[in-house]
Amino acid sequence: MDFKLIAEYFDKLEKISSRIQLTNLLSELLKNSDQSSIDKVIYLVQGKLGPDFAGIPELGIGEKFLVKACSIATGVPEKDIEELGKKSGDLGQVVFDLKSKGSNSNILSFLGVNAETDLSVDTVYENLFKIATQSGEKSRELKIGLLAGLLQKASPLEAKFIIRFVEGRLRVGIGDSTIIDALGQAFGISPNVIERAYNLRADLGSIGKLVILKGEEELKQIKPKVGIPIRPMLGERLQDPVEILNKLGGSAMADYKYDGERAQIHKNKDTIEIFSRRMENITSQYPDVAEMVKQNLSLDEAIVEGEIVAVDSNTGELRPFQDLMHRKRKNNIESGIKDYPVNLFLFDLMFANQEDFTNKPLLERRKLLESSVKPNSEVKIAKYIITSDVNEVKKFFLQAISDGAEGLMLKSISQSSIYQAGARGWLWIKFKKDYQSEMADTVDLVIVGGFYGKGKRGGKLSSLLLASYNPTTDTFDSVCKVASGFTDEELDNIQKKLLDIKRNSKHPRVNSKLEADVWVEPIYVVEIIGAEITLSPLHLCCFGQFQEDAGLSIRFPRFIRWRDDKSPEDATTPSEIMEMYKAQLKKVQVS
Repeated sequence: MDFKLIAEYFDKLEKISSRIQLTNLLSELLKNSDQSSIDKVIYLVQGKLGPDFAGIPELGIGEKFLVKACSIATGVPEKDIEELGKKSGDLGQVVFDLKSKGSNSNILSFLGVNAETDLSVDTVYENLFKIATQSGEKSRELKIGLLAGLLQKASPLEAKFIIRFVEGRLRVGIGDSTIIDALGQAFGISPNVIERAYNLRADLGSIGKLVILKGEEELKQIKPKVGIPIRPMLGERLQDPVEILNKLGGSAMADYKYDGERAQIHKNKDTIEIFSRRMENITSQYPDVAEMVKQNLSLDEAIVEGEIVAVDSNTGELRPFQDLMHRKRKNNIESGIKDYPVNLFLFDLMFANQEDFTNKPLLERRKLLESSVKPNSEVKIAKYIITSDVNEVKKFFLQAISDGAEGLMLKSISQSSIYQAGARGWLWIKFKKDYQSEMADTVDLVIVGGFYGKGKRGGKLSSLLLASYNPTTDTFDSVCKVASGFTDEELDNIQKKLLDIKRNSKHPRVNSKLEADVWVEPIYVVEIIGAEITLSPLHLCCFGQFQEDAGLSIRFPRFIRWRDDKSPEDATTPSEIMEMYKAQLKKVQVS
């Protein structure tokens, strides 16, 4: 399959803002893709070389060396390419223009590269994979040589998108939901069936290959597989325990909601793998947790879920999430284990000994989990009660807070209380409060744009445009601008992070009435607190749902922290913000 086909579709996709048109075009591309290459096509559309859990390294080519590769491939001096890149802000377009003008002389002979030739998808993918996995003393030179050779062989349009892929700036505006819809449309399969399969095995390239090779019936038979993460189940949120119990049918399991790192743990005899909520393999960061599971989980083969929580080694008290970030930054993991010890609190089981438990009720899952764990001072079942008493929920909530947890996660115990992989629903409901603010809870929002400051902050991006993730439309709907809570160090960090993902125009998945000074790829998630949720004619979160000409926004928002553990699709949803607003109104009416 020619890479030229992908490049041509990428060129069309970046000019479209309609999700329906994006889906239609992507469906055409997938339908025209070779069976043997469709997984690679999907990964390239996602802007990566494989699923997150595969642990494929970053490409590792910084701007300076990218410029060098472009110079080798085009014969244009590095300083000229660098200057053109700064002017346009798009090195891919620079290389497109240069190659279109025929600037391809002075190629180093040792590269063995001739004139432009037809590139296959497999060739491009394999070379990019080689670039990502090069290591050792001369890896930098090898990476530059491989990329320069690829660019020399590429047509102008192919080179443009190879550069953008390497930079992490494809700009085609395609999310996983759109790929799922396009796969369904291309091959006549229900998107719900494809989504279910993807939720159980979070590898969209592999699922795409199954779609084209095996069809719908095979997809329906998919069950979890040890070593491939399941997309995590998510919960809604409410602040009124009476309403929560009503939503859950009058009684519920109330788990402590720990302030740690959510972990999905896969066991195959003595082999343990740990995945983050973003489905990245984090086993190397927690070898002590892997050993805990090996020693204390009796099942030979299982997928379980829990929270890794930092603890005070002297008192055993729970420590905040930020302590785990210290451990992640430690180069010496043994030192990290000693300085930042952890406990593991298990709360669910999704697969055991070849049996899929995601379709079984919560109490059945919990029963097997409890019978399979030998609890000790380090590994425990998450603390919980089962109750139908509102006062007992309130009392248990206060106990959770005093024990160092964030609050409670109340869960349905009905026969329909399955594990909804990859979904956010009312089977799990967060009951969590922040006593330091008028707003009942923090929210996690996606940065979609930035605004330059004035005075002391003049010339700096000092205000961020934030959005919620709308799973219904697969879009990011603007919620607020935040300009407070940043230290000077955070402001410097913001400049670097945002300018690295700067766009020439608003991302097609972003809905905003406001025009940002700088638009960015919707990649980063931040945690925000504010005074209250208000109606706003300027923001599009829940627009028209409560009042015809208004959406919902946050008054006096304040930055709390970066949420690197969350993907953009894990951000707070409009429906959650609407529920918070309704709860806020009830509180006002009662008072």
